[in-house]
Amino acid sequence: MSKKSSIWSVIGASSAGTLIEWYDFYIFGSLATIISHHFFPSGNDTVALLSTLATFATGFIVRPFGALVFGRMGDVVGRKHAFMVTLLLMGASTMAIGLLPSYEQIGIFAPILLLILRLIQGLALGGEYGGAATYVAEHAPPERRGFYTSFIQTTATLGLFVSLGVILATRLTLGEEAFSQWGWRLPFVLSVFLVFFSWYIRKSMAESPLFEAAKKKGKLSTNPIRDSFMVPENRRMVILALFGATAGQGVVWYTGQFYALYYLQTVMKIDFVLANKIIAVALLCGTPFFIVFGALSDKIGRKNIMMTGMLIAALSYIPIYKTMVANADNAPLLTFLIFIQVIFVTMVYGPIAAFLVELFPTNIRYTSMSLPYHIGNGVFGGLVPFIGTIMVAQTGDIYSGLYYPIAIALITFVIGMIYIKEDRSHKVWTT
Repeated sequence: MSKKSSIWSVIGASSAGTLIEWYDFYIFGSLATIISHHFFPSGNDTVALLSTLATFATGFIVRPFGALVFGRMGDVVGRKHAFMVTLLLMGASTMAIGLLPSYEQIGIFAPILLLILRLIQGLALGGEYGGAATYVAEHAPPERRGFYTSFIQTTATLGLFVSLGVILATRLTLGEEAFSQWGWRLPFVLSVFLVFFSWYIRKSMAESPLFEAAKKKGKLSTNPIRDSFMVPENRRMVILALFGATAGQGVVWYTGQFYALYYLQTVMKIDFVLANKIIAVALLCGTPFFIVFGALSDKIGRKNIMMTGMLIAALSYIPIYKTMVANADNAPLLTFLIFIQVIFVTMVYGPIAAFLVELFPTNIRYTSMSLPYHIGNGVFGGLVPFIGTIMVAQTGDIYSGLYYPIAIALITFVIGMIYIKEDRSHKVWTT
């Protein structure tokens, strides 16, 4: 097999599985307004929605623990083994959510079981992304590492897009009443077929050549968690990766996609189907720019693009959302304004995989890059919809939910600009 065909096979197999895991993870968020009526007591729609968003957020908060568990497995046993396990865990927990009895049927056990399954989803995703990004990066030539890893970066947005597409198709096929009663379960149950497809593709993949080389030379870490966080230089890079890159990247990602969706539905009172169509079209139009900025980062640097995206996003959010509110009945303009936010997402997210891979040595790479990524995205980013919704509910200011992502993006911009020095020519093969 040629080098060219080999790298594309690696990207295809890695991306397919990662996309499906994101799809599984984001069905829950896309259906939050409906799920809230089935798994929490009726009577107060705002409380039920906040409870659902809090449950949604737990999946993000637990992701760093998944990064530690599966990061260690990936650095000790192998990249492929780790993300095969995460794929099966994600698929099983997602299907179980689709089969879970409602609050009316089993009472308080419904939200408890929902929370447990959401935690399993978070643990699985915490181990998946780092493995896929590391696996692709360790196959890619240095001069095109940003370009090749950017295909992994598209999977999160494509996973959200696919989840919205499946939800819309199911709702339009069944009708609003049937979908609200039981049809919402189908996107969860159907994911089992996607998981099997991805597992079939991945099972024939070989292990990362860098991991195999380090294993043969006896250079693997016996305790990658200790080596990542107890060795001062490695610990410093983990902290800088978090506060100088992934925290800001995380809030920009979730503001431009998930918070935008909730905002359309809950603040602007846009119809469920129309709101999802607006987001889906914006995501579809914006997704190619992950590749554009990933490739551009090979030319001008990862840091330059990411920091610019964070700064522009922080300065633009209030004007963009004010324009959205003023034009609530103009679907094309709303789509364009969401698209602009997705462009911010692609700027901060397209180069991030290559950026993180280049910070850490092979023997601790899976663990070291996964933790800051999942704290930045899972905690700082994943809390954006919950914090934004609760701030709007408490203050009555419909723009107050934006203050949190603006503040985090600006703080990350300052720290990243001052303390992070990147090297896009970094030779991961020799570390």
